[in-house]
Amino acid sequence: MGSEALAASPPAQQPPPLKQFGVTSPLSRAGPSEADVQRSKELEKFLLDAGLHESEEESARREVVLARIKQVVIDWVKELTRLRGYTDQMVEDANAVIFTFGSYRLGVHGPGADIDTLCVGPSYVNREEDFFFILHNILAEMEEVTELQPVPDAHVPVMKFKFDGISIDLLYASISLLVVPDDLDISHVSVLYNVDEPTVRSLNGCRVADQILKLVPNAEHFRTTLRCLKFWAKRRGVYSNVTGFLGGVNWALLVARVCQLYPNAVPSMLVSRFFRVYTQWRWPNPVMLCAIEEDELGFSVWDPRKNPRDRTHHMPIITPAYPCMNSSYNVSTSTLRVMTEQFQFGNKICEEIELNKALWSALFEPYLFFENYKNYLQVDIVAADIDDLRAWKGWVESRLRQLTLMIERDTYGKLQCHPYPHEYADPLRLCSHCAFFMGLQRKEGEIIQEGQQFDIRGTVDEFRHSVNMYMFWKPGMEIYVSHVRRRQIPSYVFPDGYKRSRPPRLSSPQQAEKSPGEGGEVCRPGSGERRLKRKKELEGADVKQCSPEKRQSIGSERAVTVSPESRQASDMTNSESGSARSEVCQFEGDKEVNVKLVKSDRERCAGIADVPFVSSSSVVANLLNEDSFCGDTGPESLTCSSDGTPGSVVGSNSQGSSQGDSCEGDSESLLDNGYGNDGKVVEDRSEEDLEGEFDIDSMKDQNDGEREKASSS
Repeated sequence: MGSEALAASPPAQQPPPLKQFGVTSPLSRAGPSEADVQRSKELEKFLLDAGLHESEEESARREVVLARIKQVVIDWVKELTRLRGYTDQMVEDANAVIFTFGSYRLGVHGPGADIDTLCVGPSYVNREEDFFFILHNILAEMEEVTELQPVPDAHVPVMKFKFDGISIDLLYASISLLVVPDDLDISHVSVLYNVDEPTVRSLNGCRVADQILKLVPNAEHFRTTLRCLKFWAKRRGVYSNVTGFLGGVNWALLVARVCQLYPNAVPSMLVSRFFRVYTQWRWPNPVMLCAIEEDELGFSVWDPRKNPRDRTHHMPIITPAYPCMNSSYNVSTSTLRVMTEQFQFGNKICEEIELNKALWSALFEPYLFFENYKNYLQVDIVAADIDDLRAWKGWVESRLRQLTLMIERDTYGKLQCHPYPHEYADPLRLCSHCAFFMGLQRKEGEIIQEGQQFDIRGTVDEFRHSVNMYMFWKPGMEIYVSHVRRRQIPSYVFPDGYKRSRPPRLSSPQQAEKSPGEGGEVCRPGSGERRLKRKKELEGADVKQCSPEKRQSIGSERAVTVSPESRQASDMTNSESGSARSEVCQFEGDKEVNVKLVKSDRERCAGIADVPFVSSSSVVANLLNEDSFCGDTGPESLTCSSDGTPGSVVGSNSQGSSQGDSCEGDSESLLDNGYGNDGKVVEDRSEEDLEGEFDIDSMKDQNDGEREKASSS
């Protein structure tokens, strides 16, 4: 009877299957502990205190500005409809729709952030003439509009301006409709019918933002985590798509994927898991929020199995809307290395936070870029006035990534670049000016042959030539590239106007007693007589002191900050003689450095109170690699040219090795999909190892005019 009763009873109801977000199952469905909830509250309070949320007044102002822009573009379309002979009814029905995307659409924008905006217009209103010419002129005549800058040749054509003080990036898409309805569903694939590639890219910003919000388990947790990670990326110097790092949409996609892998996690957990996941991610396996779909429209989608170019991408982060693209194609091997280091830093701090050994503020400590490399490239950009500089700087900045790629290409990856996505301006220069910097180091573990040089003169010349092809070039727009050592970094890049003092690094008694014949290297900053001669030369010159620390000519201890008058006189002397100026001095490793500077081929910017720029200069500098002081192999050097004071590359920046659990659940499934190529986790030395390296600069400061003995530790 018992068996009959069991047979007659209805079967137990199965619980509904849990919804899966993403292309794989979650790594963990665990929820937060009390400690996790408390850490999330502390994180949200930190972000609020950091001023990352805008006020209600500013939010209301943004809405007013968007409504005003919408009216401007509607009037613009109606006027074009009338001028092209359409009927009165068509003029009345003519319309344009404004969409937002990016951080504003995702709800993670902060005070002063720009608004990414898309204008969708009818098929007979084009981008080339109607948008970039007619609408541009309309905006230029409006009092509310300032800093108007069209960028028609960008990968995604855009018009940048400020409207009533709020920064706007305005895109345009002409779709195959005569009348654009107000309720246009931009997520539907039909908007892509009969449009060109730039229009697809313009439309996809909005389509991707909508898809991201649909593909995350908890939108509020996603927003808090993304706001945190964007702030962290800016503090650590890895937030910039244009220079080869990651921009807003890239960070949003990375955060969204972590939200999918940990669907029940709160923001404090998601931040920690973010660094754990991407410290171990096996690039170039792609990050995808959903499967890549192909459509009958025929647009190319990201697929390294079919497209050879896609196989060259180092850090694929795939957009979820058709046509799926790699949003991070700008990333190079050098910038990927830098980001991997920063992920390792974040992972280490988050582990300490979870053990109550650190506060959230430790995660957002700024990256000390100018203390982490021995050698830098300085790119100075000058123009006649601030408006010209804005346009010229935007163009040059968009090309800086090419300089990184060119250096990697021409040195076969042996010389690594770290472009820093912050611009600096010298307030003492009479012309409009800004500068960007790149850290330089040789590839970790690379065997350098005796006498090997990094000759990047041709590379820099090629870069300058490509930059000077700017179609809107005006007289006064110039670019100068120079090689500077850490001690020559201009003071205006530092927050307080001066460099932080670095503790002296004394050599051990064993090193001091070791003679050159026993394997020690000799460092000769210069003899006392030579320094006295240089001092007299400086006292007799008309020198304009503009900062406590001055850049110096590579291969010479002589300060080269000169006045415009003395610089012009020097130019005339060089021009009349028709020969290069040559100087020889003793430098690291008791090596002679032969520095040749060829006269400028263009007029220098008047009133520059810094190093004289030298166009098309030729420099050969053989210096012993600083690692050789620690028993490394032979010398290496860099030969740099074009508009600067070049010199040798001496020094390396150590990096940290990755630790933690690998994300096998995601990486392996992607390999099964056929997209991976069995990439490996980037392994580097730890950041702390840098402190153990031999410091040539501080040794020079301590032993000025004397010979110092050093050897491997």
